[in-house]
Amino acid sequence: MGVRGAAAWLGRDLAVDLGTANTLVYMRGRGVVLSEPSVLAMDTRTGSVLAVGHGAKQMLGRTPAAIVAIRPLHDGVIADFDAAEDMLRAFIQRVHPHGFWSRPRLVVAVPSGVTGVQLRAVEEAGYAAGARRVYIVEQAMAAAIGAGLAVYEPSGSMVVDIGGGTTDVAVISLGGIVSATSVPIGGDDMDDAIVQFVKKEYSLLLGERTAENIKIALGSAFPLADEPDAEIRGRDMVTGLPSTVLVSAAEIRHALDEPVTAVIDAVRNVLDATPPELAGDIATSGIVLAGGGAQLGGLADRMRHDLRMPVRVADRPDQAVALGAGQCVESFEAMRSVVLTRPGGLG
Repeated sequence: MGVRGAAAWLGRDLAVDLGTANTLVYMRGRGVVLSEPSVLAMDTRTGSVLAVGHGAKQMLGRTPAAIVAIRPLHDGVIADFDAAEDMLRAFIQRVHPHGFWSRPRLVVAVPSGVTGVQLRAVEEAGYAAGARRVYIVEQAMAAAIGAGLAVYEPSGSMVVDIGGGTTDVAVISLGGIVSATSVPIGGDDMDDAIVQFVKKEYSLLLGERTAENIKIALGSAFPLADEPDAEIRGRDMVTGLPSTVLVSAAEIRHALDEPVTAVIDAVRNVLDATPPELAGDIATSGIVLAGGGAQLGGLADRMRHDLRMPVRVADRPDQAVALGAGQCVESFEAMRSVVLTRPGGLG
């Protein structure tokens, strides 16, 4: 590799949306280069990592005693530091396999309102995974930037980022967050709501992957024009044998009502804490939904109905945080005001 090629790899800074359900990696100059489930599979006898991402997710609920499939993040923060470090290192090496001399700068998106201890855990995981400097950006701000909102204008913009473990809601003006909240409600809670509903109504036990598939196939927050039924398979709690039942989209919508209502309540609370002038701007410009949970059918319609203001889904909601954090690595100096910390590092 020539001098120019080496310099190019030295400049391949990364941004990471380290999510409870999925991790996305953005590489400077290339965009989103990795999107994988935030899961790691490990052999408990040797401590060796067997798989990360899609390969590890396939093992959830299907591993023998000596192998565990771990989700290192819970409610948007690191719950298992060693597993998070191993997973992040594997993802970074997958997209940036060039050793010490190409150690990238790393921007990591975290939920609003994380504690200092949680921030340090993210930074330490980034350094241990091979970064030479780690910067932090709030997920709500990153989502707003990634969704194309005019965050530096003197007017209010509102973003609702619904992830796997948390929902971040923020009102942004002049490059800063004016009012915000982060609630531990997300796609995982929707999956669990489906598990609990089917358990109560049909005495059928479902795995989390099955519940997620049902949410994708039948889930909605508002009545839709064409609502299918579907057969779902699980274990009968009475006989202990595999069993199949037919469920409707209306039933699944009922099951999802509690987490959906919790998200809408969080939006109301942030609007209540927003200065009147900015609230007026939002009533005109509307609310933008981002994150994987924004893809739930009819969610924008439900929020539009309940809040009586415009609501739209970002163009690429599942990538909004990664794209916004990616703007920080594309233009470090221009975006410095949105970075939470300015830590030291290895140069």
